Amino acid sequence: MNQHQLNEARTNPDFLNYLDQTQKDAMETKDIAALYEVLDSLLVLDLIDENRINIVYEEILKIAFDKVEEFIGQNKKLTLKDDALYYIRAFYEHAIEKWSMDNFKGAKELFFILAQIIDDAKLIDALNIHIITCANQIDMDTFYETSVNVDALNTDETYGYFIINFNFETNTFLEQNHKILATQYNELKHLLDT
Repeated sequence: MNQHQLNEARTNPDFLNYLDQTQKDAMETKDIAALYEVLDSLLVLDLIDENRINIVYEEILKIAFDKVEEFIGQNKKLTLKDDALYYIRAFYEHAIEKWSMDNFKGAKELFFILAQIIDDAKLIDALNIHIITCANQIDMDTFYETSVNVDALNTDETYGYFIINFNFETNTFLEQNHKILATQYNELKHLLDT
C-alpha cells in the first residue's frame, strides 16, 4: 500500500466498520486468524489505540496458549499451516517480547516449548539458537545486531514471522553449542510434564 491508499483506508468508514465487526466476531468465535487480521491492520494503518491493540493481542495470546496446552496434552505436533501457524506466531512473539525485556528465563521457556511441539526442522534449529542465546543472557538487541542476517530473504513467507537467518552457519553453531543446549533441554523438560 502506498501512502495515499493508507490514508484512504484509515478514513474509510466501511473498512473501519469491517475491522470492528471482524474483531467482534473473532472474539466470540475465538478465530485467531481474524484477530491477527485486525491486529495487523491496526498496526499497518497506524491506528494506534493502545487499549484496543492490547485487548486484541491478549485474546490472541489466550487462544494460542489454550491451543498449545491442548496440543501438549495430546502429544501432537503443530505445523506451519492454517491456524496452527498463528498459534506458533503468537507464542513466538510473546517469547520475543519477554526476551526484549531481558526476561531470559521466560523467553527460553517459551522457545523450548515451541521447539518441542512444532514439526518444522528449520524453525526448530532457529529456536534452539534462540535458547542458547538466552541461556548465555545475550540481550535481544545485541543478538539482532551481531547474529541476525537482516539482508537474507525468506523465499517462503511462512517464515516471515520468525528470525531464521543468521550471520553464521546454523548447524555449525548448534554443534559448537550442543552442551549448552543439552543442559537447557534437561533443565526445561519439566515444562512438558502433563
